[in-house]
Amino acid sequence: MKSAYELAMERLEESSPQEELTEEKKAALAAVDEKYKAKIAEREIFLGDLLAKAAAEGNYMEIAELETQKTREISALKDECEAEKEKVRREGR
Repeated sequence: MKSAYELAMERLEESSPQEELTEEKKAALAAVDEKYKAKIAEREIFLGDLLAKAAAEGNYMEIAELETQKTREISALKDECEAEKEKVRREGR
């Protein structure tokens, strides 16, 4: 007997079948991931240095602003990454 989850997954597959990714697309997706991991790491290091400097100087207002900036920039980069990966997935349909 199938579970409700398995039945739901079968219905979902029937209504919108999953497209198999080619090796080329998998490689392109991995390249996008690596590119954005590097960008995120770069921003974390840069802003982390600024945060450490602000903490050493006791500038708490700047620390709060930098934390907000760090969160906003990393979130934006993750969104860009997902958008670029979706573009790769849709190519050649």
